Amino acid sequence: MTKAGLIIGAGIAGIQAALDLADHGFTVYVVEKNSSIGGRMAQLDKTFPTLDCAACIVTPKMVEAGRHPNIKLLAYSEVEEVCHEGKSFRVKVLRKPRYVDDKKCTGCGLCAQFCPVEVPNDFDEIMGVRNAIYVPFPQAVPLIYTIDKEHCIECDLCQNVCTVGAINLHQQREEVEIEVGAVIVTTGFNLFDARKKTAYGFGLYDNVITSLALERLLSVSGPTGGHVIRPSDGKIPKKVAFIQCVGSQDEKTGNLCCSRVCCMYTTKEAQLIKEHVPGVDVTIYYVGIQAFGEGFEELYQRAKEEFKINYVKGRVAGIVEAPTTKNLFLRAENIETGELVEDEVDMVVLSAELVPAATNQIQKILPIPITDDGFFATVNPTVDPVTTSIEGVFVAGVAESPKDIPDSVTQARVAAMKASFHLREE
Repeated sequence: MTKAGLIIGAGIAGIQAALDLADHGFTVYVVEKNSSIGGRMAQLDKTFPTLDCAACIVTPKMVEAGRHPNIKLLAYSEVEEVCHEGKSFRVKVLRKPRYVDDKKCTGCGLCAQFCPVEVPNDFDEIMGVRNAIYVPFPQAVPLIYTIDKEHCIECDLCQNVCTVGAINLHQQREEVEIEVGAVIVTTGFNLFDARKKTAYGFGLYDNVITSLALERLLSVSGPTGGHVIRPSDGKIPKKVAFIQCVGSQDEKTGNLCCSRVCCMYTTKEAQLIKEHVPGVDVTIYYVGIQAFGEGFEELYQRAKEEFKINYVKGRVAGIVEAPTTKNLFLRAENIETGELVEDEVDMVVLSAELVPAATNQIQKILPIPITDDGFFATVNPTVDPVTTSIEGVFVAGVAESPKDIPDSVTQARVAAMKASFHLREE
């Protein structure tokens, strides 16, 4: 058996699995479709329930993964084909062209300073802009610039100012073949497309945003330097509403499961808004509070008692925008009192369902069974939530089911342990 492992997806779960497996002495190939590792956690401002800095946790792990002698990072790459041969896997990886030589680029950023093209920044959830040549965020690993060929106008300014000659606009894609004995899938999640809930006006009303967009507004490294403002006019909101369970536990969307993390990350974000904008009025419209983890109930109680955050039990029926002010009118029923609630707010934050990011794509090349909810299925989710029906293939993180960061890390470590046992088998 080949004494090497493959990690597909390099968010916090993938990074942790790679580090553990590499520390056991195995060569580990990490394939990440984005230009940097870090995943969703790199976008967050704080973590719950302790409100620790997210970047302070994930960035050292990213750096360690980038420097580990047993880890081979294949960022800006995608797994194209997996052939199961006996106890090994022959894997074909497509390395997409960055149009920047990764062996020459020093990450100085001079090219981006002179690039005249600005486009919406996906990393900032379209709340900010980036250049056509870019790194997604300053702490990116690997710190190599990438040219967005779709928006590049080939003005040659980046090429002219690059002192090491790293720009190569004729770079081609490259196929790499590797052989491994174990695979860990940690492809993470996307947010439910809130545009499908047309009653909430996401994508139509400027001041209706997602929770992940709010994370970028709250972050000092975000598009506004940590200032919470309304997208429509840049004003500081005086009244903010959160709507829970957008797309989850809903037969109309087909997402019947609970994401488990939304209640607590909303409570966290509500507290952070209170700290960023003194005097702001915050209301959370919820269906049921999931405060099952250590410190979760304390975070919830603190939000109500210390931060005076309003909790209204009831689904919001719809949102209408005032054309002149861009304010938003909400209507909901308070289930506990039976009263009709009508509210005018400056901004609405949608807490959207976590949906698996790439299960369908991965299944085409690696036929792991998928649950009714769209996540990867394991043989025995109760006692062994990492082992799949394919020998040598394991899953971890939100690719397996919705979960928070500590649970994702724990599951990733279990997957790495299982993979190491498998690789040691003769």
